[in-house]
Amino acid sequence: MIEMYSSLIAEWYKVRRSSFLWVTFVAFSLGPIMGGLILFLIASADPALEGGMLMEKAKMMGFEVNWESYMALLAQVVGVGGVLVFGFVISWLFGREYSDQTTKDLLALPTSRNSILSAKFILYVLWCMALVLSNFILALVLGKLLGLGLISFSETSLIIYLLTTILVICLGPPIAFFSLWGQGYMVPLGFVTLMLVISQIIGAIGYGHYFPWALPGLFSGSAGVYRDLINSLSYFILLSVCVSGIIATYWYWNRSDQHG
Repeated sequence: MIEMYSSLIAEWYKVRRSSFLWVTFVAFSLGPIMGGLILFLIASADPALEGGMLMEKAKMMGFEVNWESYMALLAQVVGVGGVLVFGFVISWLFGREYSDQTTKDLLALPTSRNSILSAKFILYVLWCMALVLSNFILALVLGKLLGLGLISFSETSLIIYLLTTILVICLGPPIAFFSLWGQGYMVPLGFVTLMLVISQIIGAIGYGHYFPWALPGLFSGSAGVYRDLINSLSYFILLSVCVSGIIATYWYWNRSDQHG
């Protein structure tokens, strides 16, 4: 336990001293900002804005100027944008040692390899949850500025927001493996990009509910009625990908020679 705590503190110091931490928060905050802009445009009811991309998107999704619609937007930000941002986070956590050429120094420490990996995974989850919480708080502030009235949304909206976050977080372990296997950032980021492209293709032909990287977006409601296609097999496939990624990451870190 002491070894794990020390590893976690060491990883936190690395994150805190990096500007990448704040870059992720700024990038992810664009979601609630754009959501607030969409609600503002709907509320303004300016005829000159009719036919615009944002207005058409809002109409298609049936958004209204209220807290419930804003929460739905936040969930979709996590379900779609979170796949990319969270992917960057875990790629950085697991790939930076190779890019900074500190892998050998890290492995020379009197700390077990498993403790090092576990600390990185824990920090990944905490980092992603902090991003989601910051977006929620920012949305509350922007909602008040937009005049949405008393903060009021259903328990279902909060549950969807939280569960969408968990689904996206579960996609991280395979990316961690590719960070170690590729010894840096480029391979895992390429993998994330490829998965996003494939998810769009598979989603377009109606089988997105069976593709893990498309599932969070569908669950968040970004594809409307396609969310109803999600079943127990969908969650089983995503969970299998998550567990396989964890096993592969620990196996590679403990069994492979490190040349970083």
